[in-house]
Amino acid sequence: MHIELRHLRTIKAIHEAGGLARAAEQLNITQSALSHQVKGLEDQVGVELFVRRSKPLRLSAAGQRLLKLADKILPEIEQLEADFRALKSGRSGRLHIAIECHACFEWLFPVLEEFRKAWPEVDVDIRPGLAFDALPALLREEVDLVVSSDPEDLPGVDFNPLFDYEPVFVASSQHPLAKKPFVEAEDFRDEVLITYPVERSRLDVFSQLLTPAKVEPRAVRQVELTAVILLLVASNRGVAVLPDWVVREVRYHSDYVTRPITEKGLTRRLYAATRSEDTTKPFMAHLLRLGRTIPVRLQREGHKPVSREPAPSP
Repeated sequence: MHIELRHLRTIKAIHEAGGLARAAEQLNITQSALSHQVKGLEDQVGVELFVRRSKPLRLSAAGQRLLKLADKILPEIEQLEADFRALKSGRSGRLHIAIECHACFEWLFPVLEEFRKAWPEVDVDIRPGLAFDALPALLREEVDLVVSSDPEDLPGVDFNPLFDYEPVFVASSQHPLAKKPFVEAEDFRDEVLITYPVERSRLDVFSQLLTPAKVEPRAVRQVELTAVILLLVASNRGVAVLPDWVVREVRYHSDYVTRPITEKGLTRRLYAATRSEDTTKPFMAHLLRLGRTIPVRLQREGHKPVSREPAPSP
């Protein structure tokens, strides 16, 4: 027995129309073709599906069971067809994101909030567990976008620039280094450095400053949450280096000071890595635009870049 979707649609149409003529019109086939289809289906199942000589045409007990199946299956098929049409038109899809930059959560959430309003049909997920294997996961199609500040030359992968940021030194306003206009590698030698729990090669303070200068802090303390890092810094239990977008609020707080790293400061660039065939998808292109424009908008709303003015004289 081979029941096809057209058989389910036929049973449903005849039941709703109450007769072959109107059902054939709804299905856009001839009444003769519909009669042959019903006869062939009844031959397959071995029972009559309709009560003959009834007006309107009524389903038999067996026909009612087939109608119940049609009512269950056809809406799911119609939803699947709608999903496929949405995928083809670019209105829906999957957007699973892996984060190599631990502090990027502070930036990513407002971006995704705007994105969700425009693309409610896109399945969005964040995969922090893949932080240390993010780019291979992108190539294996386990994730669809990787946020990173370390571009690589990978075939089939686009590193789309988002925005530049400045890693800045953050300390308690009572800390001795608060008196300096900027900090250098040697200033960290006697300090407890509070960092996110990621490998050193992915921390700007190590990759861009301490490792090249061969300077080791007195101790390194790893903390998961930005808020906890800032609490520890405010209580003078250590110092930190954070992206300027993370500290845009606290730089005006009397408990903290923020200073440039070196006299010229450090500038880094954040990228969104995507598979080349996905970069131009409508929802992906919109996310990339949001990732570039939201930091600019925040600055226009009063969140200024970190100041490089010298600290006031004691």
